[in-house]
Amino acid sequence: MSSTRLTKLLEFLESDPNDPFILYALATEYNTLNDKEKAYSFYLQLTEKHPDYVGTYYHLGKLLEKDGEKDKAIEIYQKGMVAARNKRDMHAFSELQGAYNSAAGLDYEDD
Repeated sequence: MSSTRLTKLLEFLESDPNDPFILYALATEYNTLNDKEKAYSFYLQLTEKHPDYVGTYYHLGKLLEKDGEKDKAIEIYQKGMVAARNKRDMHAFSELQGAYNSAAGLDYEDD
């Protein structure tokens, strides 16, 4: 059950409040529970405290797009691409670039 998972994650957070994986898991859990305010809070903590935690950018960008904040999403995808490139995580870079291209209207269809 989600509430059990959330309770467990909050317990983990108490014991290690700066662990980027726990912050990410909480952001994702709150996003799944449609608690956007708390999801944003944890995603933004990650971008501020752990800017190299690459997984944050894709999901934060998608949440921003869902809320009609396309320009902010594009900015987040760009920051994520820089972080992914710096970590040499080309898989994450590619996913972020695809999300960026889609949000920016740069998708090209093959005919």
